[in-house]
This record gives sequence, structure tokens and C-alpha cells, in this order.
Amino acid sequence: QVQLVESGGGLVQAGGSLKLSCAASGSIFSINVMGWYRQAPGKQREWVASITSGGSRTYADSMRGRTTISRESAKNTVYLQMNSLKPEDTAVYYCNIMVTNTARATFEAWGQGTQVTVSS
Repeated sequence: QVQLVESGGGLVQAGGSLKLSCAASGSIFSINVMGWYRQAPGKQREWVASITSGGSRTYADSMRGRTTISRESAKNTVYLQMNSLKPEDTAVYYCNIMVTNTARATFEAWGQGTQVTVSS
């Protein structure tokens, strides 16, 4: 069993910053890709950013230049630093990982989501 716990969401004014965290725990052998998605009200969930175990980072066009994804592999934790936030960034942000457990099964796991609200 693998659990993801997210934190760091909240209410911020436009132009402000937030840093999200997601810690994975449980029967983890290794984590390959760690990433973030978001879902705004009435919209489909969309990918925000990803980072591989080797440190390669990719970003959605909407977030590039304003966002930095990072990870602490020793802590099975991924972060999302968001700057210059806009009202359209308001969404529930979900952590997502591709994990191999101690039984050597590989699967995708999701966090419960953390609300980010950007006021204008």
C-alpha cells in the first residue's frame, strides 16, 4: 500500500506564491516519475509538471516560467513552487507518482488533492 499526503495549498492573492508538498509513504521500492495535476471547477484534470528520478523536469505551457518542480528522493517527496499566481490557477492540485512497491509491482498513485485559490 502506498499513501500520498499533500500540503501547502491555500488562499493567496494574484501575484503571490505557494509551495505545495507531497510525501509518499508505505511499501515503496522506488519512484520513477513524480508530478502534479490540477482540476479547476467544471474542467477536466490537467497535467502541470513532472520530474523523473534522474531530475528531468517538464512543464505545461500554462505554468512554464512561473513554476518549479523538485523532489527529495530520500524523503519520497515532491514539491511544486508556484510564483506569480493568477486567478485562473485556482484549482485542486493533485500529486501523482509512478511507483514500484516492495512486491515489484509498478502502478500509478494519486494524492487526495489540495485546494489552491487565487484571488484577484
